[in-house]
Amino acid sequence: MIASTRFSVLDRSRTREGHETAGALRDTVQLAREAEALGFHRFWVSEHHGVPGVAGSAPTVLAAAVAAATSTIRVGTGGVMLPNHRPLVVAEQFGVLASLFPGRIDMGLGRSVGFTDGVRRALGHGKEDAEDFPGRLAELLGWIDGTQQAHPGVHAHPAEGLRIPAYVLAIGEGAAVAAAAGLPLVIGDLRGRDTVLRAIEVYRRDFRPSARAEHPEVIVAGTVAVAGNEKAARRLLVPEAWAMAYSRTHGDFPPLAPAERIETLTMTAKERSLYEQGLAGHIHGTEDQVAARLERAIGETGADEVLVTTSTYDREALVDSLRRLARIARPQGRSDERGPSPQPVGRTAGPHPAATGVDA
Repeated sequence: MIASTRFSVLDRSRTREGHETAGALRDTVQLAREAEALGFHRFWVSEHHGVPGVAGSAPTVLAAAVAAATSTIRVGTGGVMLPNHRPLVVAEQFGVLASLFPGRIDMGLGRSVGFTDGVRRALGHGKEDAEDFPGRLAELLGWIDGTQQAHPGVHAHPAEGLRIPAYVLAIGEGAAVAAAAGLPLVIGDLRGRDTVLRAIEVYRRDFRPSARAEHPEVIVAGTVAVAGNEKAARRLLVPEAWAMAYSRTHGDFPPLAPAERIETLTMTAKERSLYEQGLAGHIHGTEDQVAARLERAIGETGADEVLVTTSTYDREALVDSLRRLARIARPQGRSDERGPSPQPVGRTAGPHPAATGVDA
């Protein structure tokens, strides 16, 4: 199953203690070059606003930098949070990207809004905007297809008429939105397997074929860490686990700290509990261990693709993890002109017999 499954990378441009914020964006571009050299199918960037630990606040801008620094890998967003933007503007931005880098741009879309009330007020959008995600999605696709009727005589140049693949990032009910729109589903993470499986079942059951996708397509996102031994792989998870625990106990999402410093910290009982929760359930270990765990995850979900979202302080260790994952996965997909998601060797289109049962 691994050999016939696409593998891709999502980088969140996490900031690091002792490093300037701008460096996180340059790190993302360099990681994209590494991912391309290793044969990964696509490289996506994310959108976060007002978060000290994340530099990636403008995904279409960063995607342009990534696409300009690479030549074959697909590039996209995981995702643009549609409630934060007017659909016309999003269509125009992706139209520019797709015009500059034809056949390589993916439009990943989510329904999250700002993490705090202050950020939501600054963006001018609240939680109620997320409720209209299906409508905003339909309007956006209409701008690109040239079918929108809400604003007669207005056109999204240069997007109108271009083939820009769209993907819905989903958790829970978001899977139904992807199914109704006839779009590929990006769902995470691999830790909440039961929740993911239920959502995938709903998606495949209710999927309506569209001009953009004739069959359901599932991309499962999650953390994957590979190292020479299980302990080293687990240490790759430490910085993000601590950042999540710290944010939930202090209300501030911090830059990533070195694992060796975190391991010496004295934590409160609540911090320790949240930290251990953050370490649990991720796919990590040696190449043999990760291969076995990926086989199980792919078999259970019937995923067409795995989108790896690993964040850690040690960038050299992160690149080494991707190299080891590439040896496991032997990524088959490279960008081409056939469309958004060519079927890799050994995988046929349509629902998976193994599956009968991010942020939306």
